[in-house]
Amino acid sequence: MSADPAKKPDIPVIQVPRHPQWPHLDAREKAALKDRIRAMMRERNAVLVAHYYVDADLQALAEETGGCVADSLEMARFGAASEADTLLVCGVRFMGETAKILNPEKTVLMPDLAATCSLDEGCPAGPFSDFCDQHPDRTVVVYANTSAEVKARADWMVTSGIALDIVRHLHARGEKILWAPDKHLGHYVQRMTGADMLMWDGACVVHEEFKGFALERLRRLHPDAAVLVHPESPDEVVDQADVVGSTTALIQAVQQMPNEEFIVATDDGIFWKMQQMAPNKRLISAPTAGEGATCESCAHCPWMAMNALQNLEQVLREGHNEIHIEESVRQRAVGAIQRMLDFAASR
Repeated sequence: MSADPAKKPDIPVIQVPRHPQWPHLDAREKAALKDRIRAMMRERNAVLVAHYYVDADLQALAEETGGCVADSLEMARFGAASEADTLLVCGVRFMGETAKILNPEKTVLMPDLAATCSLDEGCPAGPFSDFCDQHPDRTVVVYANTSAEVKARADWMVTSGIALDIVRHLHARGEKILWAPDKHLGHYVQRMTGADMLMWDGACVVHEEFKGFALERLRRLHPDAAVLVHPESPDEVVDQADVVGSTTALIQAVQQMPNEEFIVATDDGIFWKMQQMAPNKRLISAPTAGEGATCESCAHCPWMAMNALQNLEQVLREGHNEIHIEESVRQRAVGAIQRMLDFAASR
């Protein structure tokens, strides 16, 4: 239940960028570009960490150069364990910030600092802090998809992979929760745990576009397909899932389940890793639009699409697009993240 009826702040209008159109590279040009990037990475003692949702070329390059392809938390953990002086973060800005929070002594560079996230954009630190102040009796739990300033105001940070366990733990201790920013993930966690949760009204432009009625029709066309859904999706999509889980959990499901076909309701950037891990499986993107609907994301995050080999080379060459976080903010934010890491380690 959501017991507190207090007025919620207005959510800013999210300006969704167009998918960038990068110049086409033939095989020779792409190979030469990758070679230049590798050389500059060696010069800088840099490692590349890429999210599952970025371009397949970047995911492949990360693995080819000893980096990692992972979710946002594992990207930051990998960076902390690495002996590299420079972390190249291919993803969206909150991922670069999380890497910097956990690795303050390292240089963190991103291909494009304007690559943000609708959840982050829709939860500004000032209004969010005011919202928290209205409910001092609630434990503040924020999703990883938030700014460093929002994390600094939180008691806990969670990822989709550990949110259920942490909220169950807090609920068992009798704590009431203020949750931000994703309402769909929040509702899923609330339903699974029975916790008293007051929601911020945010959503991901990719996952919110998945349509329950269209998914139902697609399932009839593929009756043997397993449905894999990220919990940032609306309830009517989650309710049709065979597996609901984080990006890592969905990749594992493709590997482990016997089905030959999978309908996948998350960003289709994940298909590269899924196909790599389960090359004989057929992957079908869940429908994002229907009659009269408009598609802002078309199953791919427009901010993730701002990462490319071309601007990765540029940032390595020029050394710009560095993540900086005020130390007082970093110190407060690291507490919320470390609390989650300590909880995970204790389990």
